[in-house]
Amino acid sequence: MSNRDFYEVLGVSKGASDSDLKNAYRKLAMRWHPDRNPGDKSAETKFKEVNEAYEILKDAQKRAAYDRYGHAAFDPAASGGGRGSGFDFHFGGGFGFADIFDEMFGEVLGGGERRHAGGGGTRRGADLRFNLEITLEEAFAGKSTEIRVPTAVVCESCKGTGSAGGSGPAPCNTCHGVGKIRAQQGFFTIERTCPTCQGQGRVVKDPCRNCGGHGRTHKDKTLQVNIPAGVEDGMRIRLGGEGEAGLRGAPAGDLYLFLSVTPHRLFQRDGANIQCLVPIAMVTAALGGTVEVPAIDGTRAKLTIPAGTQTGQQFRLKGKGMSVLRSPARGDLFIQVQVETPLNLTRQQEELLREFEKTCDTHTQSPESSSFFKKVKELWEGLKD
Repeated sequence: MSNRDFYEVLGVSKGASDSDLKNAYRKLAMRWHPDRNPGDKSAETKFKEVNEAYEILKDAQKRAAYDRYGHAAFDPAASGGGRGSGFDFHFGGGFGFADIFDEMFGEVLGGGERRHAGGGGTRRGADLRFNLEITLEEAFAGKSTEIRVPTAVVCESCKGTGSAGGSGPAPCNTCHGVGKIRAQQGFFTIERTCPTCQGQGRVVKDPCRNCGGHGRTHKDKTLQVNIPAGVEDGMRIRLGGEGEAGLRGAPAGDLYLFLSVTPHRLFQRDGANIQCLVPIAMVTAALGGTVEVPAIDGTRAKLTIPAGTQTGQQFRLKGKGMSVLRSPARGDLFIQVQVETPLNLTRQQEELLREFEKTCDTHTQSPESSSFFKKVKELWEGLKD
């Protein structure tokens, strides 16, 4: 037993609540767990100290004894070892990082199923990730597509049992189906994963030749998946039970589709709305008119441009944006216009523009440039003063 103060080991005060103790234990156990620090003897020692301290302090009676007598309360040499009797310290090679995570946080996946079975049970299959790239049009309309996923599937020969002929595994004679074995080492009871069945609690007497007794084989699985309309970049879709098959008939894991929407050459998405930059001719901007603009649904919409439209002005087309996930609604399409200056003018066109310039007065000049140069003039005059 460590001689360090248990409260100091957990980094809490003597009056810490049960909740404070548990939170401190979680952080330290996750930090020093051997699975996270392979081969680090120092981390293993600290992990043992943390477990030892928490095992004492989480129990009201043991904590009271410790507060009164200190480490002597659990010294087998003190008072004939009576005070410390019944204390079990569990630490073994079969205690994986997933075990401590599930035990502390109670991780539950869809349907209330634990990530793996408890003592001696076969492990649930691993979850898988599949990256799927779609276009903005497909995100708008939804998509049904076929994907191929490399995974582990149930062995067809033994139907997942791992045994030739499908007879199924038998209880392990070493651990009697528990999956763990205990050994007394002085004051501690050390619990380790059964070396015979590797913690499964059951062994295959006559392994299937096709899968080697695992009950699953590696294979590419073809799946038909439906992408709902309105999905966004970075969304995940969970397909329950489509991950790796579990060992020897254990439940399968899940498959997670990570969606990536490719950039569009015309549209920029903003939630349910769409932004689109549309260039218009200088004459149209000055005199007004109509232009046709594209929509994400493949249709065209007519946009009325009022006379005197400036670059940067926005127009909204209601209901022409993206689909909204799990809703019949649609966002809006926002058109931002950009007035184009004509290039490669003929001599006649240049002369016409010069004549137009001569006829311009303060009422017909460009309002933005007039406002800007007025501010510049005021600035210069202020500097002279």
